[in-house]
Amino acid sequence: MTDMTNRTDGAPRMQVYTGGRIFTAGARPWASAIVVHDERILYVGDDATAARIAAPDAERTDLAGRVVLPGFVDGHAHVVETGKAARQVDLWGAGDLDEIRSRISSAAAQNPAAPRVFAQGWQHSAIDGAPDRRLLDDMVADRPLYLQAHDLHSIWLNTAALAEVGIDEATESPAGGRIHRDAAGRLTGVVDEIAMHQLVWGVLDSFATEDDNDAAVRTALAGYRASGVTAATDMALDEAQLAALRRVLQAGELTARITAHWLVHPTGDLDENLAQVARAAELLAEGDDDWLRVVGVKLMVDGTVDGCTAAVRTPYVNGALPEAIWSLDDLAPVVAAADAAGLKVAMHAIGDEAVRIAIAAVERAIAVNGPRSRRHRIEHLEVVDPEEIERLAALGIVASMQPVHSDPAIQANWREMLGDERVERGYPWPEMTDQGARLVFGTDSPTSPFAPLPNMFIASTRRSALDPSLEPNLARYALPLTDAIRHATADAAWACGAEGRYGSLAAGLYADFVVLDRDVFDAAPEVLLEARVVTTVVGGRRLHAV
Repeated sequence: MTDMTNRTDGAPRMQVYTGGRIFTAGARPWASAIVVHDERILYVGDDATAARIAAPDAERTDLAGRVVLPGFVDGHAHVVETGKAARQVDLWGAGDLDEIRSRISSAAAQNPAAPRVFAQGWQHSAIDGAPDRRLLDDMVADRPLYLQAHDLHSIWLNTAALAEVGIDEATESPAGGRIHRDAAGRLTGVVDEIAMHQLVWGVLDSFATEDDNDAAVRTALAGYRASGVTAATDMALDEAQLAALRRVLQAGELTARITAHWLVHPTGDLDENLAQVARAAELLAEGDDDWLRVVGVKLMVDGTVDGCTAAVRTPYVNGALPEAIWSLDDLAPVVAAADAAGLKVAMHAIGDEAVRIAIAAVERAIAVNGPRSRRHRIEHLEVVDPEEIERLAALGIVASMQPVHSDPAIQANWREMLGDERVERGYPWPEMTDQGARLVFGTDSPTSPFAPLPNMFIASTRRSALDPSLEPNLARYALPLTDAIRHATADAAWACGAEGRYGSLAAGLYADFVVLDRDVFDAAPEVLLEARVVTTVVGGRRLHAV
């Protein structure tokens, strides 16, 4: 295929792609041709009409029957953290402590001069018993070792790392987080939720230079181009990350469209909480750039099932019944302020009690602020009652969910921690759409791999992308592939207010699309695990081609 990105004569660029099988994710779902004029789509339809519309000197590409999809829109991602994770020791898929030890020891030996060792992706089910810092000391004792859990809700430190961040036996756990101790009161090295944010991440962020953050953005973007992600919604942006994205944008190297939700931390002080919302409102008012926009706020209402920190109504098997990170009384005025400012509110709520709180906060905002356009959303919704689904749908709340989190290969600990009938209703995607809610798919990378096609395999089969031989995880919740792709493209764009820009293939929208090396619609589902993106086009520019 001819690369048009270097044309410099100032004339409009016209490209014609014909002979394909094009899924538009729009009202007319199938086409065979696309005509691109500069950055935008001029026409999507049949080959003959495309030939008549196109200029005589248009660049022409024969798709030769290949499948074309809208560029994927990761509905929930952490862009900078995704880039950072790609350069750390990868523990994703490590099934036991021996495998974790092997990977970390190998990486530490290969980089003896590195002042500290970072790893990411360990799963609770890989550890027999409770994690303890002495297990990590046996792997790396001469320098700090940080193991970020796969869900990004807890981190595991060796003794040197605890000393580096200043956590000792006298350090108290802040509200909404926990410094874990064993039965004798000794530090285990595990720090979760708000304690992790305040006591560990803050120190680790101080180690990162601007160059480090910029490199992380570029690393994430390279992965996006190769896998067909042309846009993403960043779900926990802060000042340092925003600055990095802006620098990459100014350098002309931002190759995926980023909308972002500003992370609002619970401080226990309403004025401080509202000041964070005001900062997000300032960023919203700064402009409407098609490459980088702050559109909302993000609030962490609870934690995770794996860590037994998700707020649930019925205790976990170990008897834990954690409180939500945000109480309704603290959350409601923040949501109302964001709603009044025109910000989209995204609330992380995994447990059924957290979901109830999130919905109630939106109800209060509606009562306070009256009729207005809203696209508020709840993230994850892993344990949710049917009546709450009906409530959120009636209120127009978006259900933002991640198929990759339901992969059977990583469900053992999730199911064990709940241990009752709740495991039979995990990740109930069709129940959302059956009630009329807008369903958005993402990956929550780097808590999970960001590649879209394996995510679509899980969504359309409920089987494991890591081990396809495993039994499906509640097969009745599988979706048709076309629906899954819509949730990961058009619906994800709609949720961030970008449906008039990208997310589907239609005249007037940006020419953001991907070409696959094989047909994923008329084949066994496993083809989604084998298919590759051969071309990624963003704004009419071919940014990836093999």
